[in-house]
Amino acid sequence: MTAAPPPRHPPRRTPRHALPGEPVIPPAPSTIDLHTHTTRSDGLLEPAALVDAAAAAGIRLLAITDHDTLAGVREVIAAGAIPAGLELIPGIELNAITADRPDLRESEVHVLGLGVDPDDEGLEATLALQRTRRRDRFERMVRRLRDIARPIDDALEALPPTGDDDALGRPRVARAMIAKGYVSSVEEAFSVYLSRGRPAYVAREGLGPIEAIRAIRAAGGLAALAHFSEAPERLDVIHELRDAGLRGLEVHYRTFDALTVESVGRVATDASLVATGGSDYHGDLESYAVTHAALWVPPTVEAPLRAALAAASAETATSR
Repeated sequence: MTAAPPPRHPPRRTPRHALPGEPVIPPAPSTIDLHTHTTRSDGLLEPAALVDAAAAAGIRLLAITDHDTLAGVREVIAAGAIPAGLELIPGIELNAITADRPDLRESEVHVLGLGVDPDDEGLEATLALQRTRRRDRFERMVRRLRDIARPIDDALEALPPTGDDDALGRPRVARAMIAKGYVSSVEEAFSVYLSRGRPAYVAREGLGPIEAIRAIRAAGGLAALAHFSEAPERLDVIHELRDAGLRGLEVHYRTFDALTVESVGRVATDASLVATGGSDYHGDLESYAVTHAALWVPPTVEAPLRAALAAASAETATSR
């Protein structure tokens, strides 16, 4: 039987986590970006290419924060591919499951680990298990797409190959769906097929947020909650995670509107959390230069961040 042609949906080009209020207008080019992704997880730029693009845009303090892998960070460091004038902070992003809080978006929060030791064996063991779970989830989503007459196997084979150190995620599924003509954007793939309640969604398995924070701290890193616009309404989550070792909150997120930056910033101040900020660059919608033009992470972020990173590193050294 011939499968029915895929439905067409209007393009959705708005980035995930974007908010509808007045945008933040950068008063100057940002020199700080503490949230980016490469091909080692769900970004489209190779690690060295991302670093070069960030340096060309004027970034001087950059964190690569791939999901569940430090392979991109290690690759750039080993190749000596860090441009003059740019400092690279080793980072990670962990999707942490909040099964006891189903009201949170997809029952998870994202925890950034900034300044982690990329050679920490305990963290690498944790990340390897996370990547294994990701691959299982990935394969289950591909099977579900087959079951609803949206096979993507040939499109996946045409994408760049992945290795054991790479973290597979839904954006790769979405890009294969674009190649097949089922959707017109990653955002559309998520909203129609790959988000909770949609036909190809598979729930995540893995670390909870407190486990994620502990893994980051054990590797000498600063744990910060990413793009949590709900912070002003979910002080219970903020306080619980702060008491478990959370030390930062992403205040200056590229697609936060001005009121959200202000309100999340107040939460960070009141909870004694260091403010972080970044583009969450992946590359599906635009070049890094275009993303950077809309990014504003104030220079005042740097000094408290450096102090917090030093404290996190010292804390780990003392406990060893």
